[in-house]
Amino acid sequence: MFYFTKTPGFLKSLYKSCTWNFSPAVPAVYLTFDDGPHPKATPFVLEQLKKYDAKATFFCIGKNVVEHPAIYQQILLDGHAVGNHTHNHLNGWKTATDKYLANIKEAAQYIRTKLFRPPYGRISPFQIKELKKEYQIIMWDVLSGDFDTEITGEACVQNVVFKLQPGSIVVFHDSEKAWDRMSYALPRVLEHCKRQGWEVRAIV
Repeated sequence: MFYFTKTPGFLKSLYKSCTWNFSPAVPAVYLTFDDGPHPKATPFVLEQLKKYDAKATFFCIGKNVVEHPAIYQQILLDGHAVGNHTHNHLNGWKTATDKYLANIKEAAQYIRTKLFRPPYGRISPFQIKELKKEYQIIMWDVLSGDFDTEITGEACVQNVVFKLQPGSIVVFHDSEKAWDRMSYALPRVLEHCKRQGWEVRAIV
């Protein structure tokens, strides 16, 4: 499976109206978690974040919020940020814009936010134009690869710590598929940030 663990500049320039990272002048990094809430993964993430006095941003799938409302509420109670990740994890490249926007609107009934992340990072220029009327579209510059069942948890750690710098937006997943790698990598990444003296912040 091929993917960029560090987003190249040409991709950022193609979608320059989206947010890929923040100022490196601020000693902070931004961990994000896609696809939850999940009954096992999300509580683990919340526990680890609390242990390190860290805040994060959870890009939630609407149907998962409906299925696990108490976990979603715990994300908010713990002071983390949330973002819309569509209601059914739709691929924008394979979905007609009207259907895509309607699915996001459905998710918005349960997820109160001005942040949006397209599943797979796949979204058309017209979809971006329409969504920018209501949302800040958050992409990333470091991809952990925790969704990749062909790599180890240690490889996932290395994907992050070797690419991470102040201002980075990092993608993890609080999902069943990512569990083995994410649960290994997250505490080690948080420990790395602590050693570097970087604050772990939510996107607001």
